[in-house]
Amino acid sequence: MSVKGGTIRANLTLLLGLALLAFPVRAQGQAQNAPEDQVKAAYLFNFAKLGEWPHGALPDGPSPLVVGVSGGDAAFLDVLKAVVSGKAVGSHALLVRSVSSEEDMKACQIVFFRASEKKHIQTAIAGLTQGGVLLVGEDESFLGQGGMINLVRDHGSVRFEINADALDRSQIHFSSKIMALAKSSGAAPATASNAPGETGRRLEHSAPPEYPAIAEKLKLTGTVQVQALVKADGTVTDVTVLGGHPLLADALVRAVKQWKYQPAQKETMEVVKYSFTPR
Repeated sequence: MSVKGGTIRANLTLLLGLALLAFPVRAQGQAQNAPEDQVKAAYLFNFAKLGEWPHGALPDGPSPLVVGVSGGDAAFLDVLKAVVSGKAVGSHALLVRSVSSEEDMKACQIVFFRASEKKHIQTAIAGLTQGGVLLVGEDESFLGQGGMINLVRDHGSVRFEINADALDRSQIHFSSKIMALAKSSGAAPATASNAPGETGRRLEHSAPPEYPAIAEKLKLTGTVQVQALVKADGTVTDVTVLGGHPLLADALVRAVKQWKYQPAQKETMEVVKYSFTPR
């Protein structure tokens, strides 16, 4: 990490157009929490994709990348499992499990502490002194207890804060993609928009994404947000999904990979947001 000390608030809202049919809800009370759970699950998935673990914590090969959840109920585990189902980070399949003991947590690459574990978090973190475990929480005191990334609610949005010192000590590194999000501190929350290339680099050529036939049939709507790595010559070399329903996100990724930006002196990261509505 190139930023030292303090807490960085990333003023990013993951705008998810997730259909409830993709994550069945068994009770009316759970339905009220489902959208926030889906956003937090999407954050955990993106942290897994963007993080670079030390070799000893995540060796090359087919070993799984384990996301442990401490506390909470089974409903969140079901949502998180649905979000990562069938997905992998490189050669590592994503595995979700409930954890409670220190040994369980040491076997994970990510541990997400639910707010219900507030009284036990500091003790748990103190036992995880080895590097290679990303500690994520959702309580306002989490970073002060030694946590690394905290998911917080702010004016109806879910955002994240980073304890840069704790993250550095973990030896887990994030590329400029995640740091670019953290640098948006002080900006207004992201809103739905069809305007691509919001960092100021103009497009020379773009075509709107094709609305997936199955998504149109299901009448899925929502906003997708992606981040594109654009070379100095204006070509897009990589696109990372930051939020959105997988069906809609895939369509936007395919479109953005074909876009061409104006040349610049160096490569840049361009944030693209697109709202899908049935025709």
